[in-house]
Amino acid sequence: MQKIVFALIAGVIAHDPTDVFDDYPKNPNIDVLHYAFDLTLRDGTDEIGGVATIDVRFLADGIERLRFDLIGVGNGSGMAVSSVTSMGTPLAFTHVNDVLWIELQRASRASDRISVSVLYSGTAATGLIIGPNKHGDRTFFSDNWPNKARNWLPTVDHPYDKATVEFSILAPNHYQVVSNGLLIEETDRADNQRLTHWKESVPIATWLYAVGVARFAVQHVDDYQGKPIQTWVYRQDRNAGFFDFAIPSKDVLEFYGDRVGPYAYEKLANVQANSVAGGMEAASTPFYGDVSVTGTRTVRWRNVVIHELAHQWFGNAVTEYDWDDVWLSEGFATYFTLLYIEHAYGRDEFVQGLRSSAERVWSFYRERPDYRIVHDNLTDMGQVTSSQTYQKGAWTLHMLRGIVGDDAFWRGIQTYYHEHKDANATTADFRRAMEEASGQTLGWFFDQWLYQGGALILDGGWRYDIERRQLVIQLNQVQDGGYQFRMPMDIAIHVAAEQAPRMERLTVSATDSVFTIDLDVMPERVVLDPNIWVLMEASFQPF
Repeated sequence: MQKIVFALIAGVIAHDPTDVFDDYPKNPNIDVLHYAFDLTLRDGTDEIGGVATIDVRFLADGIERLRFDLIGVGNGSGMAVSSVTSMGTPLAFTHVNDVLWIELQRASRASDRISVSVLYSGTAATGLIIGPNKHGDRTFFSDNWPNKARNWLPTVDHPYDKATVEFSILAPNHYQVVSNGLLIEETDRADNQRLTHWKESVPIATWLYAVGVARFAVQHVDDYQGKPIQTWVYRQDRNAGFFDFAIPSKDVLEFYGDRVGPYAYEKLANVQANSVAGGMEAASTPFYGDVSVTGTRTVRWRNVVIHELAHQWFGNAVTEYDWDDVWLSEGFATYFTLLYIEHAYGRDEFVQGLRSSAERVWSFYRERPDYRIVHDNLTDMGQVTSSQTYQKGAWTLHMLRGIVGDDAFWRGIQTYYHEHKDANATTADFRRAMEEASGQTLGWFFDQWLYQGGALILDGGWRYDIERRQLVIQLNQVQDGGYQFRMPMDIAIHVAAEQAPRMERLTVSATDSVFTIDLDVMPERVVLDPNIWVLMEASFQPF
């Protein structure tokens, strides 16, 4: 599945984090610390040659073999392993069912470390896209989302095991190479080959590994806290690309850095690539599709840039431990895009983004009303995300902010980021951070918006009881499927003699709810959820 950025925008028991897992054969007793990939790319063939040197730390005694994901040869593509060594000593291995098993010379002891080198070659069916860009030039671009790195790199191809990584790419010298982290070496050899070495010193998940090989135009745009901001676009798109990507990257980095926490990586390089249609948040090196460069700074691509930069904090620095929690990446990036839009372009554009997201939520809901944002035991990686992961996930954060308030929301976000930066997190980790920041128990909220399907649909209205001098409000939950929601929501009461409306917060929890509010005069109008905090469809009229 190619990752495309979607358009912007009753009490229950909280789930234990152990309830959320997938079918991937995780091994928490092994920690990959570092990958070093030496790759050879050629013009005359799509076959690549590779040496992967993998540093592993053992966290338990008794481990006798290592497991890595690597797609084997079949149907004209795949990787063939020639040898595996450790410190020059050959190791026995098997490569079957797209898994590379490496036999160790002895069983591990906890805290042991080992480095193994895998010599391999082949043609990638996907993961590394080789072919002409929109100008007809041959290019090589990675596309590892969500678990396609295994098509060309032997890895633990799952977000739970993050590692540092470096790429040394040998390619014809008419190409430039960009990758994660910092440039260590760029050397032209006598055989018309160029060796380019990039190193990422911050641990990241495998889907965030980036390699781009093309004829680029490269610009140093600015610096953010001493870290370079760069633009890499096709040479033919130099002027338009330099114009398009000049903004708003630095301001976005400053906003998230101030509001969330420090930027994790050594650089930011915005890269035009033909391996993605929308955007891909590769750590320090986000990719944008072939057609992203227009020379007009379109709002669409501006928002894609903001989204991919939001990912540098959420998804990249703080990574979901499990694909079932992918909303921690996509829902967060979608909402934090809207938060930056509110900061930079105003409340109206923010609200427009919320409404656009809500439309997508309701469109999806009508097709799949029981869909849950946090799913269990995902086996089809083509279903890893949906518009609900993005849009309903973003709305979940927005509603949470409305419930706990701005101060507690940002405290919780900062705590969550600080505690899990450069590591992994679960939905339960995020819930705990927000509960500590707000002093509220929030399991009911997380359960109904993330762990169950359904939607909140209200049919209600208001009337004024002159005799009792009371405003009577009725709110009935009329959604299908037997789902019942508990949701605080604001009511704005507009009285003729008062400039500002009187605000009341009510909590809907039953199927039929009636509220009375003491009020000396008949209101001119009563507005449900005036500040747009609740994801719902509602009919609310005088009766």
